[in-house]
Amino acid sequence: MPRILGLDFGTRRIGAALSDHRGLIASPLEVYERRTPTLDGQHYRKLVELEGVERLVVGLPYHTGGEEGDLAHLCREFASWLSEALKLPVSFQDERYSSVEAEETLRAGGLKSRDRKARRDMIAAQILLQTYLDAGCPLNESAALPLQDRAEDLYPS
Repeated sequence: MPRILGLDFGTRRIGAALSDHRGLIASPLEVYERRTPTLDGQHYRKLVELEGVERLVVGLPYHTGGEEGDLAHLCREFASWLSEALKLPVSFQDERYSSVEAEETLRAGGLKSRDRKARRDMIAAQILLQTYLDAGCPLNESAALPLQDRAEDLYPS
């Protein structure tokens, strides 16, 4: 199975994770600080070539109710640009709460705040890519559904 690159999109940083060759396990890869479109394209072209990536999965930041906001629009623009620049297909994966889950995972590991911040985006990318792999690598994007939980449940007092 070809390797898949999972990306947790951000306007300043992009977390990345990579699947194994069997498409079973996602591993954190890097946090990339965005620079310019030219430098970003060069970075991802080199990464794709080095790792043998044949598909992109980009986390789409839906609102809790399932609708897309401004960040989702920017994410779709970025994914379209990157897909064309790399000549690779792209799929989207609902990434609601992946950053919260990543933060909790890192906190449970005993990392200090500064160390968690440096790793959070790539762990979020790992979580969204693993979710995609566990779902059987769907090639079609499915509609986002509202979540039943509340933000208060994710941030206990």
